[in-house]
Amino acid sequence: MAAHVPLVDLHAQYRAHKAELDSAMAGIIRASAYIGGAAVRRFEEAFAAYCGVKHGVGVGSGTAALTLGLKALGLRPGEGVLVPSFTFVATAHSVIEAGGRPVFVDVDPFRFTLDPEACERALKREKGIRFIIPVHLYGQMADMDAVSALARRYKLTIFEDAAQAHGARFRGRRAGSFGAAAAFSFYPSKNLGAYGDGGILVTNDARVADKVVRLRDQGRPREGRSKYLHPGVGGNHRLDGLQAAILNVKLAHLDEWNERRRTAASLYTRLLEGHERIRVPSIAPHSQHVFHIYAVHVRHRDKVLERLRAEGVSADVHYPIPLHMQPSMRFLGHRKGDFPVSELLARTCLSLPLYPELRPSQIRRVVRALDASVRGA
Repeated sequence: MAAHVPLVDLHAQYRAHKAELDSAMAGIIRASAYIGGAAVRRFEEAFAAYCGVKHGVGVGSGTAALTLGLKALGLRPGEGVLVPSFTFVATAHSVIEAGGRPVFVDVDPFRFTLDPEACERALKREKGIRFIIPVHLYGQMADMDAVSALARRYKLTIFEDAAQAHGARFRGRRAGSFGAAAAFSFYPSKNLGAYGDGGILVTNDARVADKVVRLRDQGRPREGRSKYLHPGVGGNHRLDGLQAAILNVKLAHLDEWNERRRTAASLYTRLLEGHERIRVPSIAPHSQHVFHIYAVHVRHRDKVLERLRAEGVSADVHYPIPLHMQPSMRFLGHRKGDFPVSELLARTCLSLPLYPELRPSQIRRVVRALDASVRGA
């Protein structure tokens, strides 16, 4: 059998930048700056500037950024939040953790992000919806023209879930710069990944940033001001210094890595486009995709996946169960058939190996294996 092709190869990235990363981690250990500190502040400032906004607040995960952000933006108990039904479950769970109510809507069949027409139908049907979370899925931003128009018309607060869209652009503006705030994840496999969990909230609103600072650290203001004074209630959701040091090194390479991802995706598309049994991803107008995930769509997906893995290709599925059909969402009362596009995507989506160090020869091997797998399924 030919050499195994992993879905993601994190060690290849480490090997390429070992000296920088080892030096950054050693610096944190020498200084014993494990919680907060200069590395965290430096990363918060650098990443906010990268996104084109004023403030960044590092937190312990992308989920924490979503949950604390909703609280800081003023989500009230029971208020509705528009959420796409096809995404990772953390988006909806964060709404519930913050005291809100997810209002699911179907997704656009080409972009795989919030369908603006479905959002409008939900807004006309239900009262008490005050927030909209456009999830920039797989590395491509939602249609922010349509989302912004809906927000103006219905007085909604936009909170971007940009956990999969580090560096993505729409009409030249980066993910994270459109809403009242945005949440990013630094899970290790993300385009910008830590060596553990991590996240950040970015915003132009100093008051929102300050609220998240307090919520992440037992209700305290920024470190250094009255360590044992707690003006409010909060939890422990801090970004640690070691992760921030790693992210500071990696941020300098993010644009180059994203360009390599686009190059790899372009080769996949060129080799697969026109295949009668495989649908390749679309790139929407005015969008710069960063291909966190390269997802094709095939019939008999589970059989194809099994065959690929038997051939040494580590494909995966993002996401096999739409949110309205998750057991944790059963209380909302949805049934199969409520969101047909999400359900179709969940049955057919198949994520192929993609990372900056992926070689053209590996891509061609994946394509050959995929062609054989779909023909044999």
